[in-house]
Amino acid sequence: MKAMVLSKPGQPLSLIERLLPPPDAGEMLLRIAACGVCRTDLHVVDGELPQARYPIVPGHEIVGTVEAVGEGVASPRVGEQVGVPWLGETCGACFYCLRGQENLCDRPVFTGCNRDGGYATHVLARAAFCLPMPTSLYPDAAEAAPLLCAGLIGGRALSLAGDGERIGLYGFGAAAHLLIQVATSQGRQVCAFTREGDEEAQAFARSLGAAWAGASTQRPPFELDAAIIFAPAGELVPLALRAVRKGGSVVCGGIHMSDIPSFPYRLLWEERRLLSVANLTRQDGHAFLAAAASAHVVSHVRRYALERANEALDDLRHGALQGAAVLIP
Repeated sequence: MKAMVLSKPGQPLSLIERLLPPPDAGEMLLRIAACGVCRTDLHVVDGELPQARYPIVPGHEIVGTVEAVGEGVASPRVGEQVGVPWLGETCGACFYCLRGQENLCDRPVFTGCNRDGGYATHVLARAAFCLPMPTSLYPDAAEAAPLLCAGLIGGRALSLAGDGERIGLYGFGAAAHLLIQVATSQGRQVCAFTREGDEEAQAFARSLGAAWAGASTQRPPFELDAAIIFAPAGELVPLALRAVRKGGSVVCGGIHMSDIPSFPYRLLWEERRLLSVANLTRQDGHAFLAAAASAHVVSHVRRYALERANEALDDLRHGALQGAAVLIP
């Protein structure tokens, strides 16, 4: 097999060859068809996540075909297409796992962070934590791949935001361009917030159904019931609080964010809520993939050969993408 390996933070990834690993009990070996490039991968590359180990093969938006299974794996079967998300395994025994909050597990394993991920031709994954991605619903693996993190985290953030009709999305990248399709299919009005002067991203948002699109510093034309922040910029929190109505919610959807600046209490007062999303549960995964299929969500992707992973990461870092980057082995 081939893999793009990050030896240590801040270094470019290197292409290596290694022997195919046999699956242990409870594991599957997948031949990877596509792996999305997520902003969390940049945090791994930059050494910003304390749980990361090195060397590591990044990537946690994986779509692949089962080639072999370990002892005890009855499903999925060899030949089936599955998805491998960020949450690669949990302990099943801690306080949070026993309460149905496996996304908060005390001893989690994260794909592409402390377990080798999908910037490769093959990957090992725990069968119990893979998600079904039937080719009848997701025929293009490259378009399906971003659903497995950008989509899943967006879906969990939307559920935490509540059932409000007017939603703001701050940072219109991979996650927002998927979530807007789900939200509008549910009859919600969506406002898209971008970097100052990013008229291309604003036009892209309007083409996907945004009721309004503008800079993050602007006020939307109406008060929001909730806002979801995907950009890892803490300074957006006070701006989003200012935009939501009394009793509204602001949900931070990233695993890493710059420091939130101080802001006057009046922005939080009147029962506004500030929340964060931490990882996801398998139930979240099943629910969002069903919603995405029902809404006929289309991922807008730019495809890169596996060997161009560094280029894809660089394009993501500099905002040179509309939609999502996907590696094709």
